[in-house]
Amino acid sequence: MKLSLAALLLTLATPALAENPMVGGAPMLESKNIIENAVNSADHTTLVAAVQAANLVDALQGPGPFTVFAPVNAAFAALPAGTVDTLLMPENKPMLTKILTAHVVSGNLSGAEIMRRAKASKDRYFHMQTLSGDALSATVRGNKLYIIDESGNASQVTIGDVNQSNGVIHVVNKVLLPK
Repeated sequence: MKLSLAALLLTLATPALAENPMVGGAPMLESKNIIENAVNSADHTTLVAAVQAANLVDALQGPGPFTVFAPVNAAFAALPAGTVDTLLMPENKPMLTKILTAHVVSGNLSGAEIMRRAKASKDRYFHMQTLSGDALSATVRGNKLYIIDESGNASQVTIGDVNQSNGVIHVVNKVLLPK
């Protein structure tokens, strides 16, 4: 009888655990904020270091809600050699801050909502303004969601709808650069 009860409880708990995906080998807990979860992702160590260097930790721990398009380490590594090191220098903090806030949109936008808005628009793009004041656009290609920066560079959402206590993260495979 104890085994049956344990199996029933595990079955009931599994959907709740499966709702939020694992990112960078770590569980992303909806009860934690964007920063509390991001620091646990092995795929986002460069992003976390950049957020710390730009003094954006407190802002991203705030109530939000925020929608964050979070580039993985490989996205930063794909930038021209020396770019990340240069951006992390104290004298380049304004540029780093602009780039990072160009990955954040006010509100809690699910992947399904972004896709719905893109498909419903006349030009098939959902246009968003970032916290930096720059523009991002989202479009759907096949069944995949892409975020396009102001230069026309497309970044694919590889893991969507990572819910946080103060918003949502969508993992992307490229760094989005403002003009």
